[in-house]
Amino acid sequence: MKVVVAPDSFKGSMSAIEVCQFMKEGVLQALPNATVIEMPMADGGEGTLECLINGTNGTFYKEVVNGPLGNPVHAKWGILGGDSKTAVIEMAQSSGLTLISKKDRNPRLTNTYGTGQLIKCALDKGCTRIIIGLGGSATNDGGMGMAAALGVKFYNKNGESLPLGGIHLADLDVVDIEELDSRIKNIEFIIASDVTNPLCGPTGASYVFGPQKGASPKDVEELDTALRNFAEKVKDSVGKDILHVPGSGAAGGLGAGLMAFLDAKVSSGIEIIMNTLGYDEHIKDANLVLTGEGRTDEQTLFGKVPVGVARVAKKYNVLAICISGSLGEGTDQLYDQGITAIFSIIDAPNSLEEILSKTGNLIKSTTSNVVRLVKLNERDR
Repeated sequence: MKVVVAPDSFKGSMSAIEVCQFMKEGVLQALPNATVIEMPMADGGEGTLECLINGTNGTFYKEVVNGPLGNPVHAKWGILGGDSKTAVIEMAQSSGLTLISKKDRNPRLTNTYGTGQLIKCALDKGCTRIIIGLGGSATNDGGMGMAAALGVKFYNKNGESLPLGGIHLADLDVVDIEELDSRIKNIEFIIASDVTNPLCGPTGASYVFGPQKGASPKDVEELDTALRNFAEKVKDSVGKDILHVPGSGAAGGLGAGLMAFLDAKVSSGIEIIMNTLGYDEHIKDANLVLTGEGRTDEQTLFGKVPVGVARVAKKYNVLAICISGSLGEGTDQLYDQGITAIFSIIDAPNSLEEILSKTGNLIKSTTSNVVRLVKLNERDR
């Protein structure tokens, strides 16, 4: 039996690579002679860089850049194997929420300058195609910091340069792109993201994602107003209307900044990864596909890994089973997308700490039980 294991990370607990390893152990426990293909997945957020670079035997680089509050951080990026012209940048490496302690989270002041520095590193390496994974951001600056690192100037009505940070966009009057890095015009920029939120409004960057970054209700209102002003001034100065574009609200509006200043195009993160890694070729002759994520619920429908994986499996009439940390409302809707069955790894009432301490073993045992059931079904056919 050929089994493809293609999960996302279990966020806050285990990387996709680690999940793959425990799933493989579970498969082999039930079927010692099975052929197991490990394909760690991501959707543009956490793990995108590792999936693409490891999956193509590419090269990782590490740079010291500005973190979301200006402090130096060590950030990884990479170049795809066999394609020295395509770079992969995960914005969370330089501008992510995990780089700041909870007490220091402040989306009024955090910025994406470090992400712009990573883009510049890729340009210096001669890359002509840059994939940027959006997810896990600590920022709400519309990509102002990223653009500033690449030469864009932002001024208030007195002609003074604006400080970095989303709240200062409320004072923005003029955007000057005269000194934008001249290499940008020859580069293909691709946004890898599953977020379709617009820049502003009740479903925009500030209202939906601001609170998890430390924004109070008052902060949310003020940041939303600031981003709206940013969109108006970008339209006046650059000629790009980014206010209502789906995906412009991703990563605190970094999606909007990438569209406005780098002419970036949005693409499904999971589709980028599957196409790059040749997922179809591995799955078309498989007997079973195992996928999963930290929590599966109705949000999984919107570009998350299990649905992306299952849709391809369905095309080839291959069983696709989802094994996740926990299950929420709306999972019944996933069956129409090609998922055959959905299982949670939780085996008994436990505290979150207890579950996290044994996640690997729970993944392994659940996978083993699922594969035994599939094996029994195959035998009885």
